[in-house]
Amino acid sequence: MKHLKTFLLLALIVVANSVSAQSTFETWPAIKEFHEVMSQTFHPAEEGNLAPIKARSEEMMNKAAMLLKSNIPKEFRTDAILASAERLQLKSKALHKLVKFNGTDAAIVKSITELHDTFHQIVGLCSDVKK
Repeated sequence: MKHLKTFLLLALIVVANSVSAQSTFETWPAIKEFHEVMSQTFHPAEEGNLAPIKARSEEMMNKAAMLLKSNIPKEFRTDAILASAERLQLKSKALHKLVKFNGTDAAIVKSITELHDTFHQIVGLCSDVKK
C-alpha cells in the first residue's frame, strides 16, 4: 500500500510538470520551436547517434537566438529566466562551433547534455512562475 501511494504521488508530480510545460510551450512559441530541435537531436545523441545534432547544430543555435529575441511572455521575463535563455544561446553557439570544427564525439555529447540541462532549467523556472 505504501508503494502504491508513493507511485501515485510521483505520477501526479510528473503529470503536473507535463501540464505546466505544455502551457509554457503554448504561451511562448519560440521555446516550443527550440524544444522540437532539442528533442530530435538530444535523444539520438544519448544513444550514441550524433548525426542529427551534427546536421542541425546551426539550426539549434539559430532557434536559441530566436528564443532570446522572441516576444517573451511578461510572466517569464524574470532575471533568472532571461539569464538562463542567454546561457542557452551561448551554449548553443559553443555546441555549433564544436560540430563545425570537428570536436570529439565526447565533447559534443557533453555540450548537448549541458544545453539540454539549461533548456530544462528554463522550463522549470517557467513552471515555478506559473505556480
